[in-house]
Amino acid sequence: MDLNKRIKTFISLGEFLSFFKKDVEFNDNSNVLFKKHYNSFNNIIKTSYEKNAWFTEENVRNAITSISESLKEKNIKKWIKPYIKKFNNNRISKRVGVVMAGNIPVVGFHDFLCVLISGNTFAGKLSSQDPELLPAIAKVLIDIEPEFKNKIEFTEEKLTNFDAIIATGSDNTSRYFEYYFGKYPNIIRKNRNGVAVISGNETHDELRLLGQDIFMYFGLGCRNVSKIFVPKAYSFDKFIDAVKSFEDVINHCKYRNNYDYYKSIYLINKTAHLDNGFLMLKEDKGFGSPISVLYFEYYENKNELNNLLNSNADKIQCLISNDKEINSCISFGTSQSPQLWDYADGIDTMEFLLGV
Repeated sequence: MDLNKRIKTFISLGEFLSFFKKDVEFNDNSNVLFKKHYNSFNNIIKTSYEKNAWFTEENVRNAITSISESLKEKNIKKWIKPYIKKFNNNRISKRVGVVMAGNIPVVGFHDFLCVLISGNTFAGKLSSQDPELLPAIAKVLIDIEPEFKNKIEFTEEKLTNFDAIIATGSDNTSRYFEYYFGKYPNIIRKNRNGVAVISGNETHDELRLLGQDIFMYFGLGCRNVSKIFVPKAYSFDKFIDAVKSFEDVINHCKYRNNYDYYKSIYLINKTAHLDNGFLMLKEDKGFGSPISVLYFEYYENKNELNNLLNSNADKIQCLISNDKEINSCISFGTSQSPQLWDYADGIDTMEFLLGV
């Protein structure tokens, strides 16, 4: 299967997934293949919550929407342009094992896409937290282009017989991955978090968009903001007012359990914190805050702040700010809509796969 055919297949997949955006009605005039899969895929979206309570229908649809947007033709072509010469080489297809996380819905899709677009075979170990969504997407992909059938395998057991490995997990599991997979060409990802820098000049809308970066997927994603840097003597009143629209998160049982637990710990230990009834703000030098808690740290000098962020780059997945003096930042509200070229942990997955 040549590169153009692979690209066209994923573009068609993106068109199919676009029907699952919130409040979008399925078009009865769609092609026969889309009609064939629509009801079963929609049912998986609606019932994901039964298998993983964090996977609300809204969160699953958000993840699917992000994927469908990324698979537009202009995005795929822009993404692969730097690698075209390598694609044109007569490469031998390799079998790539992918150990997937399950913290947010379909979090392993980008690796799935990279492996297949690069012409390799995908052997995925599914997370028990997300065992159905990616196989359902793969089923549609294979129906669009049957040549992918022999290029995709899934298992919930131990991965075997692979030429290279991509594994995503916590700092603890990464040590396990390094022990077992270290002799193979590999990408092993660890814990990272989203970080935001507040200048103090943000509008209400910008702070509300920051709330989206914090609360989407209940804060479980590696791109969710778990730490903010604020100017010395910053008043949190505007921030608290702007994120009030996300207060419904407290009605989710698992989020509420986290909130109640950490609130009780902070109260018992007399730990200083701010509390708006669904989010606690705690001054802390750490980067990975618990669910329902947002760490903050004061800064005075932006050059010193940039140096601090650079020295902790291995803890940061993305940096969000409207302050042009902050290096390599993205806009508020965009943390959970990464482009295809926004590689996790800053490691170029496609470059790796084309070099295996």
